[in-house]
Amino acid sequence: MLTIRNLSKTYPNGVQALKAVTLDIPTGMFGLLGPNGAGKSSLMRTLATLQEADSGEASLDGIDLLRDKDAVRRVLGYLPQDFGVYPKVSAEDLLNHFAALKGYVNRKERSEVVAALLQQVNLWNVRKQKLGGFSGGMRQRFGIAQALIGSPRLVIVDEPTAGLDPEERNRFLNLLAEIGENVVVILSTHIVEDVTDLCSRMAIINQGQVLLTGEPLEAIQSLDGRIWRKVISKDELADVQRRLTVLSTRLVGGRPVVHVLADTQPEAGFEPVAAGLEDVYFGQLTRHRASLAA
Repeated sequence: MLTIRNLSKTYPNGVQALKAVTLDIPTGMFGLLGPNGAGKSSLMRTLATLQEADSGEASLDGIDLLRDKDAVRRVLGYLPQDFGVYPKVSAEDLLNHFAALKGYVNRKERSEVVAALLQQVNLWNVRKQKLGGFSGGMRQRFGIAQALIGSPRLVIVDEPTAGLDPEERNRFLNLLAEIGENVVVILSTHIVEDVTDLCSRMAIINQGQVLLTGEPLEAIQSLDGRIWRKVISKDELADVQRRLTVLSTRLVGGRPVVHVLADTQPEAGFEPVAAGLEDVYFGQLTRHRASLAA
């Protein structure tokens, strides 16, 4: 269990990236959902010992994540949003180098670990290929392989599927799901579908604050019968947004399709639709922005 209590962080420029963040994250896949700039990466970097928190506490099975950094790094696997590789080095050689840095000094043991990881992420057949020739999805799978060196108890992945094509995204998500069966995996993302498909628990964060925690299915069920849909003209959009609680707008065939939150049919022409996690997400952001504007 990863426990976070009242974690706060303000940068020198005055931006308060984290505001008393409190979370309980059990073994399994945990989705951290929020827009760009919400504080997700700040939280991930703090937990990964890459930056200091101003205040608060964080612990993993008795390890103090904020003070015992060496112990944290021994049990941590981290795939940052921007994961760079040496383009002229093969996947096998670079992973072997990472394993040596992680403490695998015995050559035979290190070779066995590297081989097992390359097979786990389905890169064994291209292990001799230079990383500069890898696709985006292959690089992400290599990134997961390096994050898994040493059998970590906490794995953090930051925006891992951004830019991947659908096939690579599915392959990568399946890999994450397998990893999450035995360890704490935090998936930080702004892509709602990643959380819907993978995570048994989640949190929505915006402007450094946790807006909602719980199970995605329960959050969706809380909106049953309260989401309404209508196709409108572009000229109507501003007026509808002024009168009603519009959660999202999407152009379909050149015309806006709006999702509205209301306990009963808001107006003629609106039809009920099944709620999704996207409605939960936008609903929380809408409520938060309204509270800040009040």
